[in-house]
Parts: sequence; structure tokens; C-alpha cells
Amino acid sequence: MTVSQIPRRQALKLLAAAGAAGLTAACATDDGDTEAQVSDEPVKIGLIAPQNGPLKTAGTEITNGFQLYLDLNQNRLGGHPVELVVADEGEDAKSAKAAVDSLLGQGVLALTGIANVAALAGVRDTVENAKVPLIASNGIPGSLQSVLYIWCTSYVATEPSIALARYLDRVMPAGDRVTIVAPEDDTGQDAVASFRQEFGTGDTRLTTTVWTPPTASPGRSFFQAALGQLEGLDPAIVYAFYAGQAATEFVKQYRGRNLPARIYAPGFFTEGSMLADTGDDARGIFTAMNYSADLNNGANRLFTTAYRRAHDSTASWAARAAVAPAAPRPHAPPRTGGRTTAPRRAGPSRRPPPRPRSTRPSGSAPTGSRRRRSTSCSAASARSTARAGRGSSTSRARRSRSGTCARCAVTARSCRTSS
Repeated sequence: MTVSQIPRRQALKLLAAAGAAGLTAACATDDGDTEAQVSDEPVKIGLIAPQNGPLKTAGTEITNGFQLYLDLNQNRLGGHPVELVVADEGEDAKSAKAAVDSLLGQGVLALTGIANVAALAGVRDTVENAKVPLIASNGIPGSLQSVLYIWCTSYVATEPSIALARYLDRVMPAGDRVTIVAPEDDTGQDAVASFRQEFGTGDTRLTTTVWTPPTASPGRSFFQAALGQLEGLDPAIVYAFYAGQAATEFVKQYRGRNLPARIYAPGFFTEGSMLADTGDDARGIFTAMNYSADLNNGANRLFTTAYRRAHDSTASWAARAAVAPAAPRPHAPPRTGGRTTAPRRAGPSRRPPPRPRSTRPSGSAPTGSRRRRSTSCSAASARSTARAGRGSSTSRARRSRSGTCARCAVTARSCRTSS
């Protein structure tokens, strides 16, 4: 079955069986009919994920997560057996576009995957012109607007920055300062702009931004110039927006210079092999993300247990983003005046993110921090989290997971090595 034989609405509905996995579910809400019809006619789905290079770990986990959902559901989507075709995303937007072109040439009904958020802009025109749905499993840039065929089941790329900016704005004392370190590409610029806007562009606690050239494979001295600037600014906190090998190298070089500022970062900063590669150097790093393997709900426990049984490792954001079982349906792009904007999860105004938590009883939180009730999209979840907050900071961090909204709360935690 090819795209030419089926309308876009039905193409999206064929993935409705993955609704419990958050793939597309009721994306075709025009008629409200999302019940899957069983058929022996196979559908061809294209999965784009890095198979080599610095993003290989994320690519492997995206592939594992998607395949796990198929394994748990008789290899069917929307009642149809699936022929999964995997293409190498590579390291940049150019190689991602080549992967998309290859899959379209093979007649796939729909596309999913993509680990590199910045690559979405590079494949946008190809996907829109082909009129083949791309359900991006990783984050989506906030600047990606007016798209009809690109959907997102994970998060808007600026959300971790907004969550941490809001938290730090509340707990940092007047005498402390925070510096952002980020790559000077579209994704890094979006992260910096969202952090500064949420924190307050005129706030004197916010220093000038330290930029680094964009690269996924930095060398052993790559960050030395940026770290020299950090020493001159002397902040109490550093917000580092990196992932994969870049995050690993940043931490190694940062610790090598014995800089005292505490590191805050998006959740993907400590994913993959980063913790194993940095060891004790990763202690005390705080991260914020829309997902944690520790989320305490039935769907997540089922997924993480199955993932560990299949791969002997903890499910990461990348694996979960490929199936997102905690969300029964994605947030479809809302239509506005005949045009389609970014997914509904694009803005903090709809869901205030809670503050980060550390599993350490002391020593990691910024000086002057106070206990506060976390915010969830569910009143019941908020009340549960508030009740869990009574007691020691250690027990609070542990118990509050059960009160975190399973669908859309931005969760935050310190790296696992700090416990």
C-alpha cells in the first residue's frame, strides 16, 4: 500500500494502534473515527535514525523503542502488519534529507524517527512536498511553523530551557549569576532565547551568553576557549545546552579546569553513554526533561520493564520518545486560519513546568533555595506532589514521582550518579 492509494487522514489513522504509544492515535480527528480495522494488507513505515557517528546511541534507542512497540503489538499498526524500513539519519540535516529521499523512493506510507532536532528544518520542504506524514519522535524546534505533514509526539525543543529558567529565577539569590553555554546553531539559539526570555532578559543575574561553534564531535580542547570566558564571568551556575559526545566532552573539560559553578542542562545532556564516560565528573548535574524512566504509572512501568528485559538497559528519553506510551494521543498541530502551527505543547503558558529536584539531601541545590510545591497539569497530581513534599528533601524527591503528571508534566531530576 502506498501513499498514492490512501488519503493523508487514513495514513495517519493506520498508525492509530500506536495511540497508547503516543505515535499518532487520533491525529485524524476530522471524523472522530479512530477504531483500527484489522487487515492483512501490509503497510510500509520508514524509520529515520542515526546508525553511526555521535548520535548513534540515540538512534539505536529510537529504533529499539519503536521496534519494541511493534513486538508488543503483533507487529501491527492500525490493524495492518508493518514492514519497517530503517534509514541512516547520519550526523546532519543533509544526511537526514538523503534518508528521507531514500525512504520516499521506496514508497513508505509514513515516516517517523529523527534524533537531531536541527535536521527537521532540513527535511521540512521534502516532507511537505511529498505529502507523507512525518511523526517526529524527538523534540521539534519552536521555530518550525506552518507545517501540515510534520507532527511531534515528544516535546518542543525549548521546553527544558524554559523549565530550568523558571526554576532558577525563583531560587537563585540576588548575588548569584548564571551563564548559558550553547552551540551557535538554530537549536542552540532557540534554547538561549527561550531561557533568557523566561528568566528575564533584563535580570542582572544573567550574564552574556558564551557561544561555541556547532559540532557533534568536539575534540579534547574544543571547549577551552569557552571555558576561559566562563572563568572571566565567574557565574555560580552554568546552563549547558549540549547532547551526546558534545555533552561528554564539555563535562570532562569543565571538570578538568576545576570550575566551581553548578551545571544545569536539558535531560538529554546526561543520556546515552555520557554518565558511563564521565563517571564521578557527572555528579551534581541537574537536568530537566519531559520524561523520566522513574515516572510511576502503569504504562511507563510496563514499557520500562519490557525495554529492560529486551535490551538489558534503562529506557532513555530517546527510546520512550519513539513510542511515548504514557500519552494516549499526541498533540496535533492546531489549525489557525487555514494554516497549521507547531504542536500544542509549544508554549509554557499552557503548562507551567515544575522545578527540578535532586535525589541528594543537600549540597546540590542552589544556595537560598526553598521547598515549593510543584506544578502539574492535573490538580490531583499537584495535590499529590504537594502532600509528598512534607518530609526530608530525599524522601520528597523519591515520593513526588508518583504525583507527577504522566502525560505532559516536564519532569526534572539530577543525574543518576548523584544518588
